[in-house]
Amino acid sequence: MKVLELREVASEDVLRLSLEGIFGHQEGVEHALAPFLLALEEYSADWMPEVVEGKRQRKYSRAAFWKAFDEERDESSAVVGFYRTNRPSLDMTLRLFLEPDECRLHIWIAVQPQTFFGQVERCRKFVQMIRAWASSYAVVNAMAHSMADRQLADYPNFGREDEVTRRDGFDKIYELFWLNIFGPELVESVGRERVLSTPAHLVEELPNGAILLVLRPTAADFASDEARVAQARAHVHLRPDLDFDTVLRALKERSAALVPVEPSFHPDVAPFLSRLPDEFAIGERQKKIAELNAFRPPAPEEWLPVALPSDVESPERVLTSYAELSEELVAALHTKVPSIMEETPESLTDLDFYFWRENFPERYERELIDSHTAPALGAYLGGMLVRRLGGTWVPRRKLEESQVRVGERVWLPFLRARRYLQSRQSLLDCSLTQFFKESERHRP
Repeated sequence: MKVLELREVASEDVLRLSLEGIFGHQEGVEHALAPFLLALEEYSADWMPEVVEGKRQRKYSRAAFWKAFDEERDESSAVVGFYRTNRPSLDMTLRLFLEPDECRLHIWIAVQPQTFFGQVERCRKFVQMIRAWASSYAVVNAMAHSMADRQLADYPNFGREDEVTRRDGFDKIYELFWLNIFGPELVESVGRERVLSTPAHLVEELPNGAILLVLRPTAADFASDEARVAQARAHVHLRPDLDFDTVLRALKERSAALVPVEPSFHPDVAPFLSRLPDEFAIGERQKKIAELNAFRPPAPEEWLPVALPSDVESPERVLTSYAELSEELVAALHTKVPSIMEETPESLTDLDFYFWRENFPERYERELIDSHTAPALGAYLGGMLVRRLGGTWVPRRKLEESQVRVGERVWLPFLRARRYLQSRQSLLDCSLTQFFKESERHRP
């Protein structure tokens, strides 16, 4: 069955839950996990998992869950995935770390779009589900919030080095989210009365001494001015060492960074640039769109007004070698860039995206690029000008001087390919997509 993946609608934000808890399993894991499944089934409603995954995918049911659990369980751990085939998209994972006396439970939920949680009743049920889990398992820490805003907050590091984060964990309240559960140790370090008196939509003490705090009735309006004021006020209440105006200013800057930016890319490279934003973290995406909107590629310089005469003894043999070089590129990349076999302008855009996404110029050895990849790419690019634009090869002994005549100009595809593969930035500045479009304009 075809499950929806979050990346398929990657322009939309995600409501992300992370929850860590502990429970005993002396009566058996099946008995211990019953409250987890019961709350999920009772409160998830219109984002209820439709598919459960172990070694293979099955339609969700209790029996299917336990089959998946048994398939993925070993002596010390188990992991089960939950998904949907219909909107909203769901990517959910339950991971257990089994120890003799107790079990550590991690739950991750991502529901897309995040705007799905703009209804009060839907959010109320979500909170009830988390409360039920937290009442059954000793929750150490939990949060639910916009994935984009969480990224901007640098969760879970909050500006710390990875080593410090691993050592200290959530030793203080670095940030507040839409839904928060503070474990007993953190509550005691802040002060139980202080936490319970936090100005928020909901503050509730849980059975194990943790405290559930929900800032607003709905999760979707986290970036509104009203929500940011409430977030700042609650954070400063819990952290009197912080300055309200400074906290609020930082939150509003995050809101501004998430305001949608309409793409308006340079037309010569728009087919290529339009694919890039989704490759960035969702919290950075609008900033990247704005940067790409402002990007103006340099005009191609790899052309001559008059052709250099061919200086090879056997043009046919040289053209055969170009064809062999091009075939090498197709053979090397046809599984990663399937359209390369079709030899269309779209194939060049697919190559642009592949080389950029792989960061090819900086990940692979320079000697390999200069001696193999660049010549093969130049031959493929030149062959495209011949096949699609009616160009004519003018071979030269020096590869980078070899030309393709299109109309009144002659183009230097090998030179373009070498410059193109110099760096990740040069993949933008010297894209294959732009080179073809500029050559196309000079076709007779």
